[in-house]
Amino acid sequence: MNATIRRIDQLTNILAPMAVGQIMTFGSPVIGCGFISGWNLISMCIEYTLLLKVYRKTPALAHKAGSKVEESELKQLNVQKDGELKATEGVQLIHKKEVTVSEPEQEHVSCLSRMTEPFSTFRDGWVSYYNQSVFLAGLALAFLYMTVLGFDCITTGYAYTQGLSGSTLSLLMGASALAGILGTVAFTWLRNKCGLIRTGVISGVAQLSSLVLCVISVFTPGSPLDLTISPFIDISARLFESSPLPTMAPDGDLLEMPFTTEMPALANATSSDPGLAPSPVSLISVILLFAGVIAARVGLWSFDLTVTQLLQENVIESERGIINGVQNSMNYLLDLLHFIMVILAPNPEAFGLLVLISVSFVAMGHIMYFRFAHKSLGRNVFLCCTPELKSVANEPPNPDESNA
Repeated sequence: MNATIRRIDQLTNILAPMAVGQIMTFGSPVIGCGFISGWNLISMCIEYTLLLKVYRKTPALAHKAGSKVEESELKQLNVQKDGELKATEGVQLIHKKEVTVSEPEQEHVSCLSRMTEPFSTFRDGWVSYYNQSVFLAGLALAFLYMTVLGFDCITTGYAYTQGLSGSTLSLLMGASALAGILGTVAFTWLRNKCGLIRTGVISGVAQLSSLVLCVISVFTPGSPLDLTISPFIDISARLFESSPLPTMAPDGDLLEMPFTTEMPALANATSSDPGLAPSPVSLISVILLFAGVIAARVGLWSFDLTVTQLLQENVIESERGIINGVQNSMNYLLDLLHFIMVILAPNPEAFGLLVLISVSFVAMGHIMYFRFAHKSLGRNVFLCCTPELKSVANEPPNPDESNA
């Protein structure tokens, strides 16, 4: 089910840019914005309608896990009482015990306890998350959010600085979505062949192997990596210099524009003097970068589905809301850190350093997951076998066959 939903998500990632691009190309940006707004409103209505139908068709969703446990215990008690009554049919009960139900006393909640309640809830949630058997797996998934190697605004902005066009980027996004669909298919196949935990290990190896191309792209021709250029030169010049940029010419003098005509002159001189023509920028670096990013999506989505299923299967129902909330908080926290990292180094010359930091965080995440897998499976983590073989290995020996 998780893989099917993820395939639908990746298909929408392919179709949505194509549809919006065509509307904005043959229409206008205003029409495109109106289409997106209307589509979101219609989708919201459809989503709420489907959720309401699911809620009505599944009455168990209206009860919390605690109430379900209490109801099951009450049912067991009722069954026991019925059995006792059948065993003692025809016997008159002389003494009847009166059962008194004590009403819970309403505790007085002070103002201080109300103020500290969110912090207590925060602490209890993290303690519960830490005590889970899949803690390392969830933390590994969160570390994968600390990366600039995804098709978000940061990567597309860097692609524009390297000369890629919007049409090229749309094709790359489509290829990335196709790789994501392939990752969901690979997850289903690996899950049936090697088991769930080993699927995460294989997915991590596949993702790290693909990200090696991104590391190589940092040092290949065409890479703008130059750590000697400070990203804060322009900011400090505008914020801390005493003389701001002039807006009006003083005393009627002509305003000296800070712009130059060096680049236009150079462009115009290309026809007369070929020696002054700018040398073409090599695209080897950006090609390797996006090849690694797209190939890594296969292992990324397969690993994401693995951890998602691990959280669903290994967390008890009464704590799923707490654990999923803490997991989402971890994901958003690491995602926020990667934006802060870009704020500290926004220039394209420092993007290579951000790539290396991102690959390091992804590697640390998969190391934590490997620790979880080794803790769960031991030496069998490297034993990839089919579920049939595993079930046979776990079955107790038949005494008749052993005697034979």
